[in-house]
Amino acid sequence: MENTNRPAEPIAKGVLASARQAWGDLFIWEQRVVITNVAGEECTVWARPAPLRNPFSLMSMLTVWAWLNFVVGLSAWTADAFDFHALSIQQVKLAKYYGTSKTAISSAITLTLLLRSVGAAVFGIAGDKWGRKWPMVFNMLVLGLLQVATIYSANFTQFLAVRSLFGLFMGGVYGNAMAMALENSPPEARGLMSGVLQQGYSMGYVFAACANLGVGGGTESWKTVFWIGAGASIAVGVVRAFFPESQQFLEARKAGKKNVNPSAFWQEMKTMMAQEWRLALYCIILMTWFNFYSHTSQDSYTTFMLVQKELDNSGASRASILMKAGACVGGTINGYVSQWFGRRRAIVLSVLLSAVLIPAWILPEGEASLSASGFFMQFCVQGAFGVIPIHLNELSPPAFRSSFPGITYQLGNMISSPSAQIVNAVSETHFVTSHSGKTVEAYGPTMGIATAIIAMGIAITTSLGPEKRGREFEKAKPAGMGGPQGSSKADDLEAATGAKDACLVEERMSAEDW
Repeated sequence: MENTNRPAEPIAKGVLASARQAWGDLFIWEQRVVITNVAGEECTVWARPAPLRNPFSLMSMLTVWAWLNFVVGLSAWTADAFDFHALSIQQVKLAKYYGTSKTAISSAITLTLLLRSVGAAVFGIAGDKWGRKWPMVFNMLVLGLLQVATIYSANFTQFLAVRSLFGLFMGGVYGNAMAMALENSPPEARGLMSGVLQQGYSMGYVFAACANLGVGGGTESWKTVFWIGAGASIAVGVVRAFFPESQQFLEARKAGKKNVNPSAFWQEMKTMMAQEWRLALYCIILMTWFNFYSHTSQDSYTTFMLVQKELDNSGASRASILMKAGACVGGTINGYVSQWFGRRRAIVLSVLLSAVLIPAWILPEGEASLSASGFFMQFCVQGAFGVIPIHLNELSPPAFRSSFPGITYQLGNMISSPSAQIVNAVSETHFVTSHSGKTVEAYGPTMGIATAIIAMGIAITTSLGPEKRGREFEKAKPAGMGGPQGSSKADDLEAATGAKDACLVEERMSAEDW
């Protein structure tokens, strides 16, 4: 961001005033920031986004160490997504195997999502307190073992119990993976890297769909897909064990070593939550919308193609793969563009485009048409989601970049956890006529109406919320190190050049602002 030195109205205080200001700022190309000079004097100015740079030059800005951290974080998130989607894309097989309905099988998805917030809190706090390495290693190893336990579940009750425990450990991956992958990336490259990183979720879906295609449509073939997921999670955990701790975390801890206090971490956590509860609540609401958006538009889509569009397992799997290929492309491009276009504008535009595409998404017949419509729909859905990792990291209190994004994201997941179950339950009680003349379950209309409502909810919520694009959060000390940099309000910096009097740019969105 480049400081224009043109004065702007101060950052509004209070929820309603901030929302009104955020709505107005959505239509202003420049970004409102507060600059503070060495004397502590503050003024609000407009900062201009830098032009988009060549994506390859942005990638070249990452050091070898930053790339290693990024690849490890991406691998963990991809393996996590594979483990989750191994169930969602095989609901029909699992329903036959356990002799129950697809709605009952989707209750396992609900339980998984419901308990992810607990894991996010436990492992996110561990990541902020003790580092990114060992919490992630433990997390990934246990996830692999729980995939194996799923395979050996003798009955549906055991299956549900194991998937509940799986959700507990699955929740711990997101916060640590995002922090590890993004905290060493330079500010200019974070939009692009955020878009690539979020697509680990889509890549996990693609790999799971490829595995499902490879094993065929046999009722017991679901177990092979789960074996593959178990091996991937354990492999990521083992590889991570051979890499050292995050360099950024180690350097920040070393810088603050003299201030270490055993109770400081928990005191800072308590202070942060007291100051930032409004911001936390906003992020939870936003993540609730987003998780409804993602799970409603994808978890039952393979079932929709099998049941309503009457494709076979191979055709539905191929269409699912192409659908999520669109997600990977869209998330990467939109995350990259958000660095210049703005985080909120990129999200709003994507979700509105997805709403427009709904008829073209659910009405076509045949594998080719469904593959194309699915590709463009998920291009928009995950295009919006591709901005989320960096958007959440920039909004987070600097010292809690592992716990804050993970907890708010997974609490949103918990609230939206019944999404697949709701889609299945409504679809199985409403019917339409297929192209062959059969009466089939109404998956298409159910997903279409729900996605339209959710897309509008995201657009409104994002338009009224904060944005801290370009924030230099990597200078903050870890929680518990004491001093101003370790506090929740410290180093709330916006990267801007050309500031007068050597001002540091600081955009505050703490309790008095939100």
